[in-house]
Amino acid sequence: MKIKKKIIKNYFVQQFLALITALYIKLVRITSLLIVKNIKSPQYYWKDNKPFILAFWHSQLMMISYCWKSNTKINILASGHSDGRFGAIVGQYFKLNNIPTSSNEKSISLKPIFTLLKNSNYIGITPDGPRGPKQKVSDGIIKISKATQVPIIPVGFSSSKFKTLKSWDSFLITKPFSKCVFVWGESITIPKNCTENELEEYKNKLEMALNICIEKAQIEINA
Repeated sequence: MKIKKKIIKNYFVQQFLALITALYIKLVRITSLLIVKNIKSPQYYWKDNKPFILAFWHSQLMMISYCWKSNTKINILASGHSDGRFGAIVGQYFKLNNIPTSSNEKSISLKPIFTLLKNSNYIGITPDGPRGPKQKVSDGIIKISKATQVPIIPVGFSSSKFKTLKSWDSFLITKPFSKCVFVWGESITIPKNCTENELEEYKNKLEMALNICIEKAQIEINA
């Protein structure tokens, strides 16, 4: 098992696997019907070059670049462990910038995130990543939004043909020749002076908004 892990973590092996993964994702996009709903929600910010934080569940990372319709790149917060590093390599094929962090969540530095948002850049965060629990919003995204006064916009995804991996997040692998739907939610702004109890309420609000976006995407799939 240790030998297998060493092989997978090898730089050249990771580069090769990332290329294969990127080609597969591109194949899915080329052969599938892609629908993006409620695009006006992020367009308001894209048009005026105003920053926002994109929120999506970790399981829906595979196709996330195709919801992005701005020429300005999005910066995805990536964990420092091997999965995060591999995702960063794949992201390069889709013009996604990655913000690397330490694999120890307690040592994550928020300074690069604050700098990007201050300079009107866009940040993408999986609020249940990198380790879960799945589809449960952690404190991080809420506190970042509160401190920077940059709103959060949720997005949900669904596809007609997919496989779910037996991973902590039940990672979604979309298959070729699918009907794929993204649904954007409305922006959520965290007040600067909100209390700890109110922060919990906003965590629940974001969690609900993300799941509603997914439900709407699933309805569109079956329409």
